[in-house]
Amino acid sequence: MIAISLRPSGRKWGTVSFASTLHLCPVLDLLMADVPACWRDEVRLGLQEALVNASKHGNDLDPGKTVLVRFSVVGDRCSWIISDQGSGFNPSPTCQCQIETPHLHDSHHVDECGRGLYILHQVFDEVRWNAKGNELSLCKVIKKRGRVASPA
Repeated sequence: MIAISLRPSGRKWGTVSFASTLHLCPVLDLLMADVPACWRDEVRLGLQEALVNASKHGNDLDPGKTVLVRFSVVGDRCSWIISDQGSGFNPSPTCQCQIETPHLHDSHHVDECGRGLYILHQVFDEVRWNAKGNELSLCKVIKKRGRVASPA
């Protein structure tokens, strides 16, 4: 079951909530509606990882628990806040430091930090958890993709 509250006129945020599941296509379709086409594949992958983590690791795939997503597109910023009903997540400080360093293609790093976290930090410009660790804030700054003219 999916509950949707789209952004009424004058409001910035819409919401989607759903019972914990890995059947995420309809939810992802709703969340991607306002993302420019050139960014959809990348952002969809990142959101899928975040939603899988909330359903699987946060809510233990308990269909009695829900995942709530608030979303907004304002100007060039697409934002999502994903909340689960789990006990929380605390990324290791070592993992956080390594994610921000240039040697991201090290397979040991991906194993230690997890594929999902690696993808989140590659796709989104901002990745933050609340203090409890059961709410994830993601932001993507949408820049126009274009070809750079080559010198003649």
